[in-house]
Amino acid sequence: MKIRNQRDFGAGIMYMVIGLFFAIMATNYPMGTAAKMGPGYFPFYLGILMFLLGALVAVKAFGAKAAIESIPKFNWRIMAQITGAVVLYGLLLPRLGFLIAVVVLVFVAASASREFTWKGTAINAAFLVTFTYSVFVVGLKLQFPLLPAFLQQ
Repeated sequence: MKIRNQRDFGAGIMYMVIGLFFAIMATNYPMGTAAKMGPGYFPFYLGILMFLLGALVAVKAFGAKAAIESIPKFNWRIMAQITGAVVLYGLLLPRLGFLIAVVVLVFVAASASREFTWKGTAINAAFLVTFTYSVFVVGLKLQFPLLPAFLQQ
């Protein structure tokens, strides 16, 4: 048997591993029943479902109708830049506030791709600031420092 679509096969294996991990970890919690679910019930069955979907995707990668695709070379620079953007957000949030930290996150993460423009990134940042402010601060009433500490009185 030959793997015709390496991307689908890799994605299927990844889903299977993650699903299996969550199913195994969920067994550490009480399961309960379908009528009275315990804390382990939902993650266990979600993990099983994810495992099964991963198996389906991986098996379809062998099919004659599967598109022939190979896995491209992994780009460590982009992965480090995206991860660094999230770490930078976590470091900036308490010091510069929610609004500036979100804008920095969007601009640093967008710079990892050549497809984004400054104008598109600025629009994306404005939308994301508005959306996250509406959801987390207004809707959920979470307490975030909105502005830098030196501007808050």
